[in-house]
Amino acid sequence: MLEEEYDRDRRRLPRHLRKAPPPEPAFSYEIRPVQAADIPDIREIYNYYVTNSVVTFDEKKWTIAQWRDKAAFLEKRKLPFLVAQSPSGQILGYALVQPMSSKSAYRFSVENSIYLGHAAAGKGLGRALLEALIAACEQAGIREIVAVVSDKGAEASVALHEKLGFVEVGRMGRVGFKFGRWLGTIYLQKHLKPVKKSRLFGR
Repeated sequence: MLEEEYDRDRRRLPRHLRKAPPPEPAFSYEIRPVQAADIPDIREIYNYYVTNSVVTFDEKKWTIAQWRDKAAFLEKRKLPFLVAQSPSGQILGYALVQPMSSKSAYRFSVENSIYLGHAAAGKGLGRALLEALIAACEQAGIREIVAVVSDKGAEASVALHEKLGFVEVGRMGRVGFKFGRWLGTIYLQKHLKPVKKSRLFGR
């Protein structure tokens, strides 16, 4: 029997006799620190946003070498860099923090970044990653975490940060230009409660 014939016959049955469609597999993942093998997937996730959105102000795709350098930079400074991995080994998204500035007085403050692959959008992974990142930052002795978000196309990111206790502290207008239009930034900040003394930046 052809598939369309089967579907037609199924629709003719009384509703209580129809077989329910098979349930979709549960969305599951593990959040863990980044590993070297994750870099190609991370690059692909990020580069999609570089070429298709204004949520990042980067205009050129990142290379694997650039991502390896970034991961090494964050590891040296003991700053969290997390990934969400599916049971099949696919990297679904990542979250990291980096120094707000190279000036040493900023050593207890960081800027965060979270990006999800298409397969993970709208399933609560963004929140799970941000919660895990906040906890990792508190373990690392970080006191302030700041999100710098585009004022166009990133409404979901703003809402997520606010749900987890970030407060808008300022805006800058027309500071970026991408895809032929001017863009601004929204600054959100959250005060953390470190669980131990920090040794960030060798201090």
